[in-house]
Parts: sequence; structure tokens; C-alpha cells
Amino acid sequence: MFLLTPEVVEAGARRAAAWLSSRGLRAGDRLGVVAPNDPRYVPMTLGALRTGIVPVPVNVHLSAGDRRRILDDADTALVVDERTWPDLSTGAEAELAPHPLARPMHYTSGTTGLAKGVWSGVLSETDAADLTVDEQELWDPRPGETYIVCSPLYHSAPHRITISALAAGARVLVFEHFDAAQVAQAFVDEKIAGAFLVPTQIRRLLTDLFAAPHARRILHAGEPCPEPLKRRAIDAFGADKLWEFYGSTEGQFTLCPSEEWLGRPGTIGRARPGRRLRIEDEGADGVGTIWVDAPPFARWEYWRDGEKTAAAWRGPGFTVGDLGRLDDDGYLFLEGRREDLIISGGVNVYPVEVERVLESHPDVFEAAVFGVDDAEWGQRVIAAVVGKVDPDAVRAFARDRLPGSHAPKEIFVVEELPRTQTGKVRRSDLASRRG
Repeated sequence: MFLLTPEVVEAGARRAAAWLSSRGLRAGDRLGVVAPNDPRYVPMTLGALRTGIVPVPVNVHLSAGDRRRILDDADTALVVDERTWPDLSTGAEAELAPHPLARPMHYTSGTTGLAKGVWSGVLSETDAADLTVDEQELWDPRPGETYIVCSPLYHSAPHRITISALAAGARVLVFEHFDAAQVAQAFVDEKIAGAFLVPTQIRRLLTDLFAAPHARRILHAGEPCPEPLKRRAIDAFGADKLWEFYGSTEGQFTLCPSEEWLGRPGTIGRARPGRRLRIEDEGADGVGTIWVDAPPFARWEYWRDGEKTAAAWRGPGFTVGDLGRLDDDGYLFLEGRREDLIISGGVNVYPVEVERVLESHPDVFEAAVFGVDDAEWGQRVIAAVVGKVDPDAVRAFARDRLPGSHAPKEIFVVEELPRTQTGKVRRSDLASRRG
């Protein structure tokens, strides 16, 4: 792990900006960044962003071919990696804008097809300032505090909390890899005030010995948080300190303090400031496609793909294809992605709904539900579960609590669920694990 301080990062960012300028990069150019968590990562990306150069972060665990396809698609003017990092400890320094003038062009995970770049262009000074305020409202960093980031910086949320915390005068303790024991110890030793965690990381942290006495705002996102785990996390961190947000590579939707979640278990909150949620193509069950009207600084497009961009936007609002429902007070309940929807016997089955029931079984640690083709039903509901359980007993438990169309026709036990580095379950990998 390593500690980033505002003063050191600012000086490094100025040197990075000067180095990029000396190589001919200008506002609007794309800079490929292919590296794991490293003390030089944020100074490089921040120096680029505050001169309008757009970093293209690339997952280092992709194959060489996939990395090359992203960098070629982004038309990068320059690529830096572990072999080509410049020395940012000395050298000329450039003037920087007070706020990032761009957002990194992250590529979506590709779970619904080929990965797509999310491009926001170069921001005006007004939009850049508004974006900074918007980020501060989400993370709520404060001068002198210390934050933990234990996910890869080439993903959107870890990078954003790091930039936001440093801009507020806070320090950031970055882990090269998530290690539950080390992170748990850091919460106490480093007086950690805030962190971004995915539910999988929370699950591994919450042992009988875990304590976070100095925590003020812990944010989690990345995947649905099962209710039993959520309640354990609330007990550990405090309802006033644990917050959940819902967003995507493309943009932000909601924010939910746990005090509000306790009044409406399962919700992921209401629209963030400057946004409005709506549900379109709503079914009889109230579930439909989630759309969010976004502020001007949050506009984006799919890189050089006008057709996909047009399908994602209607007026001031966009969708990423997720499904959900709104209650009368505007609280959103997420049901999953349209691509994950299972249609069995003509009935819509949302995996998240079934997973919630399975994970309420006292011996089920976590669950993932998916569909397989079936000659009679069109699709058959299958579940993979983690835990020391009898699959037949769990099936009976589910049948007692779910409509027949929703109850899994088959349940099998796995040691762990396959996940992406951001914690999302790779449902497409589960069918091959059936016995």
C-alpha cells in the first residue's frame, strides 16, 4: 500500500502535464494508461485531466489483444505503462486548471457485447466546476482526513474518490490489492474516515474483530448488496455512516443513506441532486427500464458510435438498460439488467428478486441466478449458491417463498461465485460450473 498526499500529487500532476505537453499532447487527445495501482498513477491521470487530456484507463488483466483493441479504438496519442512511466519526482512543471477539464474515457465491461468507450469530451470551465462540486457531494471528503481505496484505479469509482479526496485536501491510502486483514487494520491504525467498497470486500472485512471507530462515510456500490450483509454492515459501520450509490460507467443515478434504506429495505435510494428518475416500458409489476435525466456536465456519448448513443439518450435522460421500479416517494428498487431477465413460461423472472430470497436462507452465503434454455418453459431458472447447504433443502426453502415460475428448478453449490474485479458476478460463467 502507499499513501497519496495532496501536496505530492499536485507537484507530480504539474510535472506530468509538462511531460505530456513536451510529447505533443493537447486538450482532447487520449492518453492510454495501462498499469496497476502505483504511486505515479494518479499524478499522471490528474495532470492529464487538468489540462483537458483524456486518460483511457485499461484493465491490466485483459489479454494483450484486448488491451490493444481498446487502445486502437480510442485512437490514443500516447500510451504509458509500467515500462514507460516517466520520473515525476523532478522536472519542469506546467500550470493546471483548478478542476479536471475532462473525465477519463472508461470502457464498459463488455458484459452485453464488445466494450464501449464512454466519451465526455473536454468540459467547459463551468461544467468542470459543477462536476467537481457534484463529486464532492457524493464522497463528502474533508481536509486532513484519510480515505481508503482498495480497488483498481483503472476502474471509475476508485479513481473518482481518489481525485475527489485529494482535491478536498484529504489523504488517500491506496492498496495494490485488496487484503481483508490489512484493510481492516488500516481502518484503526490510519484513522480512516471514508472508503469505497464493493459488497464482496465488505463481506470479507466483517469478522468479529472488525472495527472502524473513525469512519464517517463509507460508500458501497458495484453490485446489489444482499439484505443480510447490508444489515451486518450497518451494525458494523453505523446507519449514519454507511451509504450506497447506484451508477454505471456512463453516469450516476442515486444515493442512499442506510437510515433511509432501513425504512425501505432493498431500495438503492432516490435521484442524486440535479437528476430525475423515471421508469419507461413499465410492466404490470411496475418494473421497467430505468432512465435518469442528467445535468449538463454529466452528458456523454459512446465513442464514435452514434447509433448506440442515440439508443441510450432521450432528451436530457439516458439509460444503461437496467430494470427497476419506483415507489410513490421516488425511491428506486433495482431488479437487474434487461440482459439478465429470465422469461420462464411467459413470466418475467428477475434474478435479483430470487437471489434476495435465497440469501435469506441462514446457511446460504451468497447466490447467483441465471436462465438456461428449456424446450418446455423457454428458459429454466437455475441458481448457484455458496455455503454448506443441501441443494434440495434450499430449493424447498425457495419454493415456500416464491411463485412457482420464480423458484429455481435446479440449485448447485460452488466454492465462490465468478466475479469481475469490480465485484460483479459473471453469470455467463456459471452454466459451465453445473455438475
